[in-house]
Amino acid sequence: MTTRRPNIVLILTDDHASHAIGAYGSVVNQTPRIDEIAATGRRIDNCFCTNALCTPSRASILTGTYGHVNGVTTLSTPIDASQPTFISLLRNAGYRTGIVGKWHMGEGPGHDPEGFDHWAVLRDQGEYVDPQIRTADGVHIQPGYATDVITDLALDWVDSLDDDAPWCLLIHHKAPHRSWEPDDAHAGMYTDPIPVPETFDDDYTGRSAAAKHAAMRVAEHLNLEDLKVVPPDDLPPDELALWKYQRYMEDYLRCVASVDDNVGRVIDWLTERGERERTLLAYSSDQGFFLGDHGWFDKRFIYEESIRMPLLVSWPDRIEPGEPMTQIVTNVDFAQTFLDAAGVRPHERMQGQSFLPQLTDAPERPTRDAFYYRYYENDDASHHVIAHYGIRTERHKLIYFYGDGMGLPGTSSFRYVPEWELYDLERDPDELTNAYHDPAYRSVRDELTRALADLQADLGDEPHPSQTSP
Repeated sequence: MTTRRPNIVLILTDDHASHAIGAYGSVVNQTPRIDEIAATGRRIDNCFCTNALCTPSRASILTGTYGHVNGVTTLSTPIDASQPTFISLLRNAGYRTGIVGKWHMGEGPGHDPEGFDHWAVLRDQGEYVDPQIRTADGVHIQPGYATDVITDLALDWVDSLDDDAPWCLLIHHKAPHRSWEPDDAHAGMYTDPIPVPETFDDDYTGRSAAAKHAAMRVAEHLNLEDLKVVPPDDLPPDELALWKYQRYMEDYLRCVASVDDNVGRVIDWLTERGERERTLLAYSSDQGFFLGDHGWFDKRFIYEESIRMPLLVSWPDRIEPGEPMTQIVTNVDFAQTFLDAAGVRPHERMQGQSFLPQLTDAPERPTRDAFYYRYYENDDASHHVIAHYGIRTERHKLIYFYGDGMGLPGTSSFRYVPEWELYDLERDPDELTNAYHDPAYRSVRDELTRALADLQADLGDEPHPSQTSP
């Protein structure tokens, strides 16, 4: 076993649902190179984000804190890049640090990446073809397909290093974010019918108005402009919905296929350099995504497909291949886990916990009984998801939709009456039955309400003023 501190590589994608990864049992596609990370390391089965939006999730990953602490709660709240991050701590401890790809946490003084020896990031969401790349020296257009370009630039930076110091590299892809634009190499894939989720025709019976109000149904809200093709004439509504689903999934999965190839490039590059054994390589996404589940695309909600993040980790020098890790972890835990691997003490403000012991010498050690989630963008102009927070345990989920005008400019005038939802994930894994008002769940409801209050107090967040006891 080597005593050299590990290199660290985090490959982070955008909106890549775990149920579109072979290692997680995907029935819609194959991802052989991503699966290699799981085969040579571990698959984490219960990794969740604490706010299913790109910008807040990335801030939590970087800082090891929740949004109410790091200040990044919505897509339009940029990061104070001077705050402590696992990157700044690694750099102070002698690591070389770099980020290439999507940043999406603000631009300009105070918001550009800090703590990095090298950064080359997309402007805003970035383009799939010939992306604009921002560096400390300005902006330039880099010819090529974004997923390939980001990998090229990332590996070029490490190749340029001229010392023996360990390094940490963040490879942050745009893909498979909307609007889904595959490259020519993968354009012919997935032309056979793609399986349709069992909940595709969900009508949200018995659940809160929040589910009914959301504007993310494939049938009604997925723009044909995003699909870049015209449907056959005179399709009845149910057939048009299925046609749109197929076109959406074809392009989404083609974008994933390009990511998979580029993950393979990174694995092969590490192997050729003799760095594979001593590199902690992690693959994840900033949140999950609805792939027609409940009839939806997009994310935002606390529901399972949205909050569940893929996380595959290998480090051959330390992590033995084995069964999936099943303890609950969150994106707030990434920072302390990477610091633990490097032997660097976390900053005192960090709110997560390292799960490296569960991947190495203490596989049965508990992590947490539950985690806290909060989505702030009330009735956002694009998808009209109601602001909410909640708690998820191993079996249950309690949600409070408060929705009171903490929204963004241009949001609708919809007036929302606060509501609760409760789900038994063992009996109802698809979250189809709101059990909040079921007398049989009264004791569970009361216990979860107390646990939610305890979590908010422990983390320093405040319950919404409209919340009342059950």
